[in-house]
Amino acid sequence: MAAEKFTTIIIGAGPAGSTAAYLLAKAGLDVLLIERGESPGSKNMFGGRMYSFALNRIIPNFWEEAPLERPVVRETVTMIAGDKSISLTFQEDNWATPPYHSFTLLRAEFDAWLASKAEEAGAMLACNIRVDDVLLENGRVVGVRAGDDELLADVVIAADGANSLITEKAGLRPRLSPRQVATGVKQVIELPAETISQRFQLTGNNGAAHLFVGSCTRGIQGGGFLYTNKNSVSLGLVINAAELQRYPYQISELLEDFKAQPFIAPLIEGGRVAEYSAHLVPEAGLHMMPRLVGNGILVVGDAAGFVLNLGYLVRGMDLAIGSGEAAAQAVMEAKARHDFSQRGLSVYQDILKKSFVWRDLDFYHQVPHFLENQRLYRLYPQLATGIAAEMFTVSDAPPVHLLGKIMAQIKKYQISLTQLASDAWKGGRVL
Repeated sequence: MAAEKFTTIIIGAGPAGSTAAYLLAKAGLDVLLIERGESPGSKNMFGGRMYSFALNRIIPNFWEEAPLERPVVRETVTMIAGDKSISLTFQEDNWATPPYHSFTLLRAEFDAWLASKAEEAGAMLACNIRVDDVLLENGRVVGVRAGDDELLADVVIAADGANSLITEKAGLRPRLSPRQVATGVKQVIELPAETISQRFQLTGNNGAAHLFVGSCTRGIQGGGFLYTNKNSVSLGLVINAAELQRYPYQISELLEDFKAQPFIAPLIEGGRVAEYSAHLVPEAGLHMMPRLVGNGILVVGDAAGFVLNLGYLVRGMDLAIGSGEAAAQAVMEAKARHDFSQRGLSVYQDILKKSFVWRDLDFYHQVPHFLENQRLYRLYPQLATGIAAEMFTVSDAPPVHLLGKIMAQIKKYQISLTQLASDAWKGGRVL
């Protein structure tokens, strides 16, 4: 590739990178969007769901043309302890009508579509290119190196995922700590659309999202997920990397164990594994955020740690799209002032702080610490399922009032009322 100068080079054609490329190209700027995989989405992995509002701001009524799977109308959170489980389910049928609350989707198809929108707007897409380093001149990023090629730009946007090489090379972030990230694994299991609708009691093309906590990870900090697609389900686990290092388990072994559990096996029976993927997932929110702005460089999406895990829901793509939008606005303002220095690009942080991205990450900034509480993954699933078992079991034993059954389970699992109240109070405050 011959040396050429662009206004912006974006590393990574995921939701953040392609959103920034789309908006910048639409504004008439020269944009090069570089993707490491053979096509956008081919190397990307996520759970399987996107909340709609962020992309609808960028491409109104995107659902009329984007390759989506099912609009999610049902949310279920399940606590598992051995062969017992207890679930909370919520359904909202209006979520299946415009403007649609969220969709399940497959990244290989969706990312390719979003990158194609950037191309249609005028961005240049270059796939199957690995960027090895940033080019520095007097302490300022002036481009990137890919093999023997040097590509120049006024500004580089790092959108290369949680383990961002570009962010490290630019000196904006040290190497990640295992405590700050999780290891995610996912299988896409093909099933007929009618079978999925019957097994999950869904009507039409409606979809379901299901999160799990407890013995699905053998009590290790993390959880499981299942999302229904049109002709497949996305099933996987996300486990904190530091916790995973403490135990002699392989995450692939834990996933097979999860698939065999009695509440999962009937849902995927007869299915064919069509895809297996693994990825690092940012977990520490604002606590792992790198410097977002340098001389000639911005950081967006997973590379900036913009993922929000609340235990009962997980957000990433909407935050990625929002940060891509903010970065595009910052580059346009810097372009107007002919100033791509750190000072000129610092407006990116100002825009972010006024956006839902920063607002929501800041609002829930204590959640990552709260989710380190080990009682959430072993003790409380045992307690909840134990109480449910007492409630629904009928025998010839003398009857006991509900309060007595609850207190008996609390005593059985040796949980102090003070500890229980403290955890409930903290959870209520930070969630």
